[in-house]
Amino acid sequence: MKKLLLSFGAAFLLAAGAQAQTSYGLKAGVNLGKFSNVTDAEKDYQTNNVSFYVTGFADLPVAPQFSIQPGVSLQGKGNKFNYDGDGLDGSVTTNVMSIEIPVNAVYYIPAGSGNVFLGAGPYVGFNVSGKTKGKGTLGNNTGEFENDLKFSGDNKNMNLIDAGANFMAGYKFNNGLLLNAGYGLGLTNLNPNDNGDKSSTRTLSFGLGFQF
Repeated sequence: MKKLLLSFGAAFLLAAGAQAQTSYGLKAGVNLGKFSNVTDAEKDYQTNNVSFYVTGFADLPVAPQFSIQPGVSLQGKGNKFNYDGDGLDGSVTTNVMSIEIPVNAVYYIPAGSGNVFLGAGPYVGFNVSGKTKGKGTLGNNTGEFENDLKFSGDNKNMNLIDAGANFMAGYKFNNGLLLNAGYGLGLTNLNPNDNGDKSSTRTLSFGLGFQF
């Protein structure tokens, strides 16, 4: 965590020295989420949990073709299991909504009618809501359940803070249109139970945006 905070501090210092004009942007798209603590037995049943993201950001040039992009992002994450076999047919889905503060370093490469961009940087997220849903049939019995996730208190289901690293790539047209792809690598343990079973987020994203 200390290294992440230092990275944030260095990024903002670089941004403060920016000489060129700041621009702003908005991105949105689809998230494909998983958790990292899946056992070998569960891997055959795990699939991507489909959600969404919306991100507002500032682009602060600090050198030719190089910018720092701080932002605020609403991120849908989680995981999903589809079971089919051994008399069980059903699914269990965990949806988590997080507010993230990313700070990415972005490099632009002129290409055609725009620029290819590559970026990476740290993020800190705060889980604000979540739900686990399940439904299925076991033998002759059919049922379903729905539980809200708790992020505080003695009986919390998940830790509040999710910090990690972002990786991004895409294409920026000269008119400001953005094509985006990204990957969020969670580095903190979301499991509140001290049993050695660590869990962190893995999120692949695709989307569109516009930079003003």
